[in-house]
Amino acid sequence: MTETVLLVGGGGREHAIARALADDADLYACAGNRNPGIAELSEGFETLDTTTPPAVVSYAEDVGADLAVIGPEAALEAGVADALDDAGIYTFGPQEAEARIETDKGFQRRFMEKEEVPGCPDFEEFRDAEAACEYIDDYDGDLAVKPAGLTGGKGVRVIGDQVTAEEAKAYIRDSDYDRIVLEERLIGEEFTIQAFVANGELRVTPAVQDHKRAYEDDEGPNTGGMGSYSDASLELPFMTEDEYHGAVDVLRAVVDALDGYKGVLYGQFMLTTEGIKVVEFNARFGDPEAMNTLPVLNTDFLDVLTAARDGEKLPKLAFQRQATVCKYAVPDGYPTDPEAGARVQIDTESAGDALLFYASVDERDDGIYTTTSRSFAVVGVADSITEAEDVAEDALQRTGSEGLRVRHDIGKPDLVQRRIDHMAELRD
Repeated sequence: MTETVLLVGGGGREHAIARALADDADLYACAGNRNPGIAELSEGFETLDTTTPPAVVSYAEDVGADLAVIGPEAALEAGVADALDDAGIYTFGPQEAEARIETDKGFQRRFMEKEEVPGCPDFEEFRDAEAACEYIDDYDGDLAVKPAGLTGGKGVRVIGDQVTAEEAKAYIRDSDYDRIVLEERLIGEEFTIQAFVANGELRVTPAVQDHKRAYEDDEGPNTGGMGSYSDASLELPFMTEDEYHGAVDVLRAVVDALDGYKGVLYGQFMLTTEGIKVVEFNARFGDPEAMNTLPVLNTDFLDVLTAARDGEKLPKLAFQRQATVCKYAVPDGYPTDPEAGARVQIDTESAGDALLFYASVDERDDGIYTTTSRSFAVVGVADSITEAEDVAEDALQRTGSEGLRVRHDIGKPDLVQRRIDHMAELRD
C-alpha cells in the first residue's frame, strides 16, 4: 500500500524533501507560501499557518496522512509534531521539548554541560543586558553573542570577526531579546553533519560547509545561508576521516542523552586545533544542507520514515560518490533591506544539468516573483567540487538574474583551497 505523507513547510529545504519522497509516496504539503516546486510534486498543497497545530492536524486528517515530515524550526517550536503525534499521525520531527536543543540556545548549552556532551564551548547565559555587557568587558578573549531563541540564522554577532566589543554591547542593549548567551569565539573551519534519528539509532550524512555571510570572500552580515558544498566522500577537503567521525560521536552522545528524539539532528561544528567544538544543534534539516545531501542519497528516504514509525532498525544509508555545490539566489538588499517583486526567470528546463529548488517565492498567474527572503537555489552534482560548481554556475549564468544576487565564489577552487590552507596554518 502506498504511504500518504504530509510535508510541512515551503522553502528550499522542503522542496528537496519533496523531491526525495514524491516518487515513492502520495505526497501532500502545507506551508505559509505556495512553493511551485513542491506543489508540482504533490497531490495537494494547502496554504496555511504551519505554526498553528490545529490547522496542520486538520489538513493531515483531511488527506489521510500516514506520516508527516516537518521542515521548519518554527513549526517544531510551536508543537506541531506533538499535535500530529497525538492525532495518531507519526511525525518525523522532534516534539517541542526535544526541539529545545535548537529553539533555546541556553537550554542547548546547559544540556551539553549536564550530559557531558563533548565539544561544549565556554559560555554564560544572561537575562540582564548590563550584566552581559560587563561580562564582555571582563572576558579574556573574544565572544560570540547569541540570542537564546530562534532568529532565522541571522542573530549571531561575533566579536573580533563581525563586530567590535563596543558594537556587540550596543547590539545587546538595543535588542529586545529576553535572554542572551555569550560563548567563547571558536577559531577554525565550520562544517555540518545531519543525522536521521529514531528508536535510539542514528544514520549520518556527508559533511557540508555552509556559507552564512552575505557577500563574496565571507564579507557582510549573516544570512540564512547563501550556499554550501559537499565532497564525493563523507568528509570535506580540510578535514580527516577521524575528525568526521569525531563529530559523529558528538551527535551520538546527544541522541543517547535525549531520550525519545526522532527526526533530523543537525550538528554545526567548528574544527579547531583543540578538536571538534559545537557551534550549535538544529532539530531539522539544514537549509541549504538538505539540498546537498538528499539529492545524492541512494537509500529511499521513505524507507527511513517507515522504519522510524514502525519501530524497526533504520536502514543503512548509501550515497552517490559525488560532490555537490548549492548556490542561492536572493533578492537585492538581502538580508538587511531586501527588495521583493523581481520576476524569477528560471525553471527546471532552463536550469540545465543543475537541480532547481524554489524557496521563498510568490507564485502568481503570470509567473513567479521574489519575496523578501531567499528565492531559489541551484545545485550541481558531479564527480568533484570543481565540476559541481561549474554545473551550478552554468545554470545561473544561462538564466536571467535581474533583481537577484548570488555568492558566485561558493565552491570555486580558490575558496575551497583557502579553507584547506586556513586549517593547515592553524594546525601548524
